[in-house]
Amino acid sequence: MAMTDSTPAYDVDDLIDIGANLTASAFRDDLSEVIDRALASGVSQMVVTGTSLEHSQQAIELCKLNIGILYSTAGVHPHHASEWSDKISHQLYNLFDHTAVRAIGECGLDYNRNFSSPEAQRHCFEAQLELAADKQLPVFLHQRDAHDDFVKILSRWRDKLSGGVAHCFTGSADQAKAYLDLDLYIGVTGWVCDERRGQDLQQALRHIPLSHLMIETDSPYLLPRDLPTALREQLKERRNEPMLLPHVCQAVAYYMDEDLQQVAQQSTQQARQFFAIDR
Repeated sequence: MAMTDSTPAYDVDDLIDIGANLTASAFRDDLSEVIDRALASGVSQMVVTGTSLEHSQQAIELCKLNIGILYSTAGVHPHHASEWSDKISHQLYNLFDHTAVRAIGECGLDYNRNFSSPEAQRHCFEAQLELAADKQLPVFLHQRDAHDDFVKILSRWRDKLSGGVAHCFTGSADQAKAYLDLDLYIGVTGWVCDERRGQDLQQALRHIPLSHLMIETDSPYLLPRDLPTALREQLKERRNEPMLLPHVCQAVAYYMDEDLQQVAQQSTQQARQFFAIDR
């Protein structure tokens, strides 16, 4: 779908961005303005992604300053899996009791870049699934170029978990079906707006039921490629922001062949239930 400068304003509000990396250095100088722009655009609440012990702690601190607007996950991304230790496990376990933390992760497997070895990633992933089963918190999941191992590990734990969302899903219809068979939610980002790399996701959206959809920006990453000039000019360089979630929502509705309002309302309702977020 090609967006143009004449595209009308997005008629949506009360959206929830389930994945925003607001502890990233890209937001260090103007985070309050970023949050204000998100609220003004119709994004009511945001879930700050915890990708390491340090960033999970920082996410909680941001939530303390923005009660009722920001919530968080806490976990260790597969890139940091080699850092996993009993000490980090214990420290994370304590973070899970904080009222801001609503899911465990971002956890999973990433064989694309292998910043940590596949063996370390699998160990770290299973350790966090065990913690999630113990705490009965849902899991915020990451998978890249590791689909078979990811499904194999998750299948062993799924019955013990309270829920899960495949964050930043970019895969095929067959991969989506495998996640749906595990009763996972699917998190969709502005990757769907990429005419070069997003075609598999565009096709997959036809097979993802609205009942299992959530939306996110994964900001400051994955800036949608088809932004109208008026929106692009509001951004700092090429940084993605939660304020662009309505744009993602419109693209998702287009490729799902669903009503925009229905996508907005149902994705928000499911995010509230999944993350136990009050209106």
